[in-house]
Amino acid sequence: MTVIPSGVEESPTISETSRDVSHSTRSARSGQALNMAAAPLFNGCNVTLPLDMTKGLFASLNVYRDIASRSAALNMAVDEALLETAEIPTIRFYTWDHPALSFGYFGKFADVENHASQRDLARRWTGGGIVFHGDDLTYSIVIPATEPVFSESSRSIYERIHNALRDALVSEGRDAVVAAVADRGSGVSDADYNGHCFANPVRADVLSNGRKVAGAAQRRTRRGLLQQGSIQGIQLANKFADQFANELCSECYHKTLDERLIARAREIADEKYGAASWLQRR
Repeated sequence: MTVIPSGVEESPTISETSRDVSHSTRSARSGQALNMAAAPLFNGCNVTLPLDMTKGLFASLNVYRDIASRSAALNMAVDEALLETAEIPTIRFYTWDHPALSFGYFGKFADVENHASQRDLARRWTGGGIVFHGDDLTYSIVIPATEPVFSESSRSIYERIHNALRDALVSEGRDAVVAAVADRGSGVSDADYNGHCFANPVRADVLSNGRKVAGAAQRRTRRGLLQQGSIQGIQLANKFADQFANELCSECYHKTLDERLIARAREIADEKYGAASWLQRR
């Protein structure tokens, strides 16, 4: 999903990959003209551990606990602004104090239009299906292209992040596994299944008691990788975000979003995520 903010346009021949982490589609477009803004991504290291694939995924990690109330468009824009500016791996946690709905870059506006009167709608820059927000814990991870882990496949990165998430849940005494194969899961009706990410477990999603509780989607550019994920349908302890971050990296630095980044995010929201041309582009 991308409406190009002024001054951030990449080369029109940039290779972009959008991987649905919360739905069973993966789309790759290489060498194709794409009018999309891009930004740096999440960096990782210690990527050769054969037994424990999550400990030390990154050498250092900036952690943002964003408690501000923001529109869906601004939340998407903050993630992109972090992608533009992050120099080391970054994770941002945020919650929703009002009902919202996000849908993937390749999604159709007609499929979500009927929710507009009840929910704040946003087309994501990443792929995937429909995700309802309000009671979930949402996170974004940015990996700069300069980081060793960026050279791994999108699937590998996705799985390693979800291994860390699973370990954080298990540390709370929760039943949690990383799915080995795609599986609709138990108790999911055909009506719920169509287009709804959390009714569509795919390989490496996180399941608890047979149901999907965590999925994500990615955008990869030549400057980095953005993963946006949601954790829902399970009660989380207040310390869960910190535990998740610690599973990704032992050197965590807690940060606050500065005004310069927020100002940049507002520009992106105005030009892109908050514009009808972006929301209704498909």
